[in-house]
Amino acid sequence: MASVQWHSRSRKYEYERQMCRLEASAVEFNDYHPLKAITVTDSKSRRSVRKGSTSSSSSSSSSVALDPLSSMLDGTDPLSLFAATSDIPTLPHSISAGELGRKRKDQEEEVGSDFEPWSSKRGEILSRFTTTEKLSINLFMGSDKSKATSPSSAVSDKVRTRLEELDDLEEGSQRELLNLSQQDYVNRIEELNQSLKEAWGSDQKVKALKIVIQCSKLLSDTSVIQFYPSKFVLITDILDTFGGLVYDRIWSMCAEPHPLPESFCADDVNDTAKETCLNWFFKIASIRELIPRLYVEAALLKCNRFLTKSGIQETLQRLTAMIRGIGDPLVAVYARAYLCRVGMEVAPHLKDSLNKNFFDLLATFRQIHGDSVQNQLAQQRVEIPIYLTLYSPAIHWILQCVAYRAPEVLLTEMMERCKKLGNNALLLNSVMWAFRAEFVATRATDFIGMIKDCDEAGFPKHLLFASLGRSLSCADPPENERLSILNEAWKVITKVRSPRDYMSCAEIWVEFTCRHFTKREVNTVLADIIKHMTPDRAFEDAYPQLQSVIQKIVTYFHDFSVLFSMEKFLPFLDMFQKDSVRVEVCKCIMETFIKHQQEPTRDPVILNALLHICKTMHDSVNALTLDDEKRSLALLINGFIRMVSFGRDFEQQLSFCVEARATFCNLEPVIIHLIHTVNQLAMETNRVMKGNHSRKTAAFVRACAAYSFITIPSLTSIFSRLNLYLLSGQVALANQCLSQADAFLKAAVSLLPDVPRTISIEGKQRSSEPFLLDLINNFLSTLLVVPDHPEQGVLYLVRGLLNMVQDYTWEDNSDAKVRVYISALPLLAAMSQETYLYTIPKVDSNETLYGGDPKFIAEINKLCETLIVQVLDHLKGLGRDDGVRRQGGLAFSLFGCLLAHGDLRNNKLNQLTVNLWNLSHKHGYCDTRTSVRTLEYIKQQSQQPDLGHLSDIITRLSLQSRPRDVLMNE
Repeated sequence: MASVQWHSRSRKYEYERQMCRLEASAVEFNDYHPLKAITVTDSKSRRSVRKGSTSSSSSSSSSVALDPLSSMLDGTDPLSLFAATSDIPTLPHSISAGELGRKRKDQEEEVGSDFEPWSSKRGEILSRFTTTEKLSINLFMGSDKSKATSPSSAVSDKVRTRLEELDDLEEGSQRELLNLSQQDYVNRIEELNQSLKEAWGSDQKVKALKIVIQCSKLLSDTSVIQFYPSKFVLITDILDTFGGLVYDRIWSMCAEPHPLPESFCADDVNDTAKETCLNWFFKIASIRELIPRLYVEAALLKCNRFLTKSGIQETLQRLTAMIRGIGDPLVAVYARAYLCRVGMEVAPHLKDSLNKNFFDLLATFRQIHGDSVQNQLAQQRVEIPIYLTLYSPAIHWILQCVAYRAPEVLLTEMMERCKKLGNNALLLNSVMWAFRAEFVATRATDFIGMIKDCDEAGFPKHLLFASLGRSLSCADPPENERLSILNEAWKVITKVRSPRDYMSCAEIWVEFTCRHFTKREVNTVLADIIKHMTPDRAFEDAYPQLQSVIQKIVTYFHDFSVLFSMEKFLPFLDMFQKDSVRVEVCKCIMETFIKHQQEPTRDPVILNALLHICKTMHDSVNALTLDDEKRSLALLINGFIRMVSFGRDFEQQLSFCVEARATFCNLEPVIIHLIHTVNQLAMETNRVMKGNHSRKTAAFVRACAAYSFITIPSLTSIFSRLNLYLLSGQVALANQCLSQADAFLKAAVSLLPDVPRTISIEGKQRSSEPFLLDLINNFLSTLLVVPDHPEQGVLYLVRGLLNMVQDYTWEDNSDAKVRVYISALPLLAAMSQETYLYTIPKVDSNETLYGGDPKFIAEINKLCETLIVQVLDHLKGLGRDDGVRRQGGLAFSLFGCLLAHGDLRNNKLNQLTVNLWNLSHKHGYCDTRTSVRTLEYIKQQSQQPDLGHLSDIITRLSLQSRPRDVLMNE
């Protein structure tokens, strides 16, 4: 093996390129064109897709585009084929026209997704209406005495017994829980809800009803009035559970003889289910107290469907009238809210009951200022403004139900009723919340007039303007009224003394200002916010609202030259003193800039402001910052750098990169991006100058190279340094900076020994060999065009790289070093050609420096022989170990390299090639298909005039059958 003699075969690259081109074939466009429509033939027996046209007496054809997936199935997708071949089942009975009509009507009556459900309000109410006072629960769970009945008791006796059990609620044992905290109270109510389910599951229906009745009684207790809305939510959860259990029970009784359809009517219900349903309503009717009887019957409202067609409507009217008997206006308004809620769930089309509930509500407003309520508030020390806020959830819900898909004329009617009540602020606020924003916006001026006339004692006007602002942020008022609307609103907002109340209102109106006005008005609003929030550092308690202001401004102002020209914008940012909040605001601004900035900018106002913002993000990075956060910040900063362009002023661009490097030194991805930017800048200079560098541009390109050479060592990732050294060397070479290119490449070679055997990727340790091999192969392809240094030896960079590869500590049982040697052979073969495969304009490669000098060719051949010997020694060592599979793969790789690049007219090299083929197939691990294609390629190449000697080789290459044990292992 030591007597290998290498000679590279002479290559004619242009001829080979011509031979590799695809052959052009003539196409008759009358018959076929890739854009021509394909005719799909739909046959009665089966569906097919064919090119061309098909004529048949039983077929209809149409021109459609061919689906590439359908063509795989001859035009028929599996589901269509199944539908065409399977029998279509017939319906067991025909659907009557009346049933179809009912189904259509039910679909029209359903509440759509545009209706905000109660579930979305539940959490807000529980978190908003809290208390620190002690709460109590009074429960009368009935006596424990059992009432025995004989088996022969009549039905009437059973009914009488159950009614007596219900009477025990008034006479039984009392259970009182005192001094409960709010959380204890919530836990007890949850326990009752669970007890209800357990009682129902164990067939103790009367006990379940007792629990519901006693819980409903709690809704008449207003001893801790601030907690009443939350209590209402908790208790009505139990009522909803009970109503669902009863409905499902009766529904299950209707399963015989066949299940009820969704759009059933009372006539479809069997007698047993009707009797059970009536029994439940009889039990409820026996409840003596108004409030539990009202709530429990409302919970079972849907069950009226089992009895009569008009049962739900009649019950709603009756329950609406019953609520008038509740003396406490707060208790009454929540009872109306619950009735409206179950009414919207069961029969949203019955608007009359909704309207009656609302009009009854209006009639009770005078009670709020009556002696009874005033004495209660005085006793609990509750101010009237706080008391009025307790009504808001109920009134909002009632009005939402009333206003849902209501005509615009209803809003006019509501406004008139508000005026008759002296513009009640609480009601007016709910009206603006409930009705569509478009309706409110068109009457914005009228609403402002009504707000002015409201009494501010009970309900502050700034809250009314906040509600109006919410509507105007969703819909636009008439254009000629917008300025007067803003002025009137801001006159009230700016007089609010409480920073919290001021900010909650100002935040809403900022969006209206941004939507309809210029930077002048927005700047005025920002100045007013700064004026209110700076004293006593009030801004520290309003960061969420201040963040919202920034988000709204950048949502509507995408021209950052306009944005940063606002005098008060940057001072507004200075109010964000908390680091985490400040960074979030900066990220919001940068995300908007990257998303909406269409063209690169050089505007100094924008650059200075965004540099300041990016520096704020960068300076937030410390040792505890997570990697994901670092990546997120780096992406935003890189996005900013990418949008900075000084056109042909390359020196200014380089100066910006120098400043950015100093500013963002702690974020490695930003530094890497800056190095790439500088390399692109050098290439752009070369493109503009078309390779003809003047002294000035040559100095600039060297400055770019110096920037990269100084910056790369600061990176911690060794592969980032290696790749950037190689890239920067390639850029320097393309710009005819040979000494700089030489320095980059030598730095990369000297860094190779420091590559660790494992590297961390996404928190996991991985072998570095695949990455190192890719880098070295890229390096080898670059060395073809790198001229030798006049003061160094022949191929000094190639030798230096191979020496580093030889000295590197590779993994145990690794073939990486040998694979590098095999990869180096094509490079050396390409270097020995008279004309290189590729060159760099205005850079003299070794083909020009040496001009095919025999001494240079001899050095190449000698180095190739050394590499081949190293590979053969490694193959020999694998034959002694359990590495025969690796041996076969490496032998085949070297065989392919010799076949492609060696001069096989040399007998020794010719014989070595045959030996490598036999070695690669010796143990049967070589892929047979690859071997067959290789033989076909050799046979094809042997037809060329200067490769006739391959004919002799192909006769000596044979395919060997694979051993049985190898086949079984695979």
